Amino acid sequence: MQNGFTMFQFSMYIRHCNSRENANVHLKRVRKLLPEKGKIGILTITDKQFGEIELFSGLEITKRPDTPQQLELF
Repeated sequence: MQNGFTMFQFSMYIRHCNSRENANVHLKRVRKLLPEKGKIGILTITDKQFGEIELFSGLEITKRPDTPQQLELF
């Protein structure tokens, strides 16, 4: 969580990356932090695919986590 990940579900964390290059930076960071006895799986999806996720809690639809807005500096 100190690396910008948010708990999405128990034992499942997400992080928004604004480009594939940025995602690769975080993939390398996670590889360096792998626990000796443990498993980590990484799935990369597009913003559009993430936007298609439907979340349910009981019978009511819950709001999906906010995706940070991309900031561009010139």
